[in-house]
Amino acid sequence: MAELPLHKVLLDESEMPTQWYNIVPDLPSPPPPPLHPGTKQPAGPEDFLPLFPPALIEQEVSTERYIDIPEAVQDIYRLWRPSPLYRAYRLEQALGTPARIYYKYEGVSPAGSHKTNTSVPQAYYNLQAGIRKLTTETGAGQWGTALAFACSLFDMECEVWQVGASYDLKPDRRTMMEVFGARVHRSPSTLTEAGRRLLAGRPDHPGSLGIAISEAVEVAAPDPEVRYALGSVLNHVLLHQTIIGEEALLQFAKIGQTPDLIIGCTGGGSNFGGLAFPFLREKLAGRISPVIRAVEPTSCPSLTRGVYAYDYGDTAGLTPLMKMHTLGHDFIPDPIHAGGLRYHGMSPLLSHIYQLGLIEALAVPQTECFAAALQFARTEGIVPAPEPTHALAACIREALACKESGEEKVILSVLSGHGHLDLSSYRAYLSGGMTDEQVTNDRFAPSLADLPQIPD
Repeated sequence: MAELPLHKVLLDESEMPTQWYNIVPDLPSPPPPPLHPGTKQPAGPEDFLPLFPPALIEQEVSTERYIDIPEAVQDIYRLWRPSPLYRAYRLEQALGTPARIYYKYEGVSPAGSHKTNTSVPQAYYNLQAGIRKLTTETGAGQWGTALAFACSLFDMECEVWQVGASYDLKPDRRTMMEVFGARVHRSPSTLTEAGRRLLAGRPDHPGSLGIAISEAVEVAAPDPEVRYALGSVLNHVLLHQTIIGEEALLQFAKIGQTPDLIIGCTGGGSNFGGLAFPFLREKLAGRISPVIRAVEPTSCPSLTRGVYAYDYGDTAGLTPLMKMHTLGHDFIPDPIHAGGLRYHGMSPLLSHIYQLGLIEALAVPQTECFAAALQFARTEGIVPAPEPTHALAACIREALACKESGEEKVILSVLSGHGHLDLSSYRAYLSGGMTDEQVTNDRFAPSLADLPQIPD
């Protein structure tokens, strides 16, 4: 009797990692520091206190290689962690490829995405600091849902500004946030100065993550009882996500394999960094040698077409300046269906790593992504969220290249969430109503011309 193919690799609860990994100490050079938005001088920990609790600020600037996961956070993680590592065996068969495709599935979390890996510790550390309310932004709604879930567990208030285009297209995401107890506003809103200013010029403004961040920060910063929570981009957020890659390393050790290629979608960079950083640690130590590739949308290509410069993390210029690959804080991306990837900049830490030449980057159009999503759903049985379809499209490209060359590569990706609340996106694709924006450099020129001037 022929041996049955391996479809999934599981870990016991007792095998779940108990530390997050901080890649900064292992890099050839440290990333550039954030700057104060007013003085343009390096920002100190005290400059972040109006936004974040001390424990998260310490993690943001930490040079410790490993940081213990609090037991209370571990206990909540065990509701869905360790997450499964699947082999996409039926997709491989459909493609006729000799490549082996594996994906770490984060859609098993209560919120349906990887975002709970950071929302839970962020809520926990804020509660420990005496904070009872968190504000935030969300694109497609995964992060807002994850933070609302975490706040519900700790009996905290949660107020969310959702990007207008996603608010309009995905009402079920809004409802899910409200089920967990959050108050949700369409961004730009009339509740903030930043929102009112934008609506005055364009009442139907589609919004952006940068705008929604401005609104959430504007409400949180002046109130000593409120703090802001961010779902991607910053170091402490990527740190929390490294439990994905640490688990994946253990799972690959169980089957005696090593990835040749690691692929992840990138908007702000959290799920990509969470998967890639532990593998990059092993690569820097000379123990493995995978190619690591970030995939972004062609309509918001910060890594592949942005500039590496200091820029604000939000549209109104309220946040510290970060050196990152950016399209300009004023850039308003096309309202693509992957709302979680519509951010003008890339994680400063990932941008630095890209500048060091340690990872690659690729931009993919959304129609190719949804074609890949359908092929994946019809073979693997999971409807993916629009964001990780970018990674799936890149995986399929690579698998077909292996079919031509006969190379038996091991490909690893992270399926960062399911798309059960994104079916309007699939409806648009299936009906022929989805198009790809032809982005020229003229689209970026005005926002790039408005980058802040930083003295040497």
